[in-house]
Amino acid sequence: MSIQEEVGAYDAKTHLPSYLRKVASGSRFTITQRGKPVAELLPVGSAAQADAVQAAQEMLALMQQAAPIATDIKGLLEEGRD
Repeated sequence: MSIQEEVGAYDAKTHLPSYLRKVASGSRFTITQRGKPVAELLPVGSAAQADAVQAAQEMLALMQQAAPIATDIKGLLEEGRD
């Protein structure tokens, strides 16, 4: 994953074609107004990929925190029979 740089809104507007070329080659930028992040400029599809990676990491963390459930499958099958 590439390093994400911060860019002021005025600079982003003034040099947009240059930033778009950099984004097309994989760079990522956080656009700020008065030093506060307001937007991200990143390659198409990378946000969805990042969301999927985050979801998988959260699921793995949840699985590690939860105690394994010991079940007796044969007992459950027998319980359902009359």
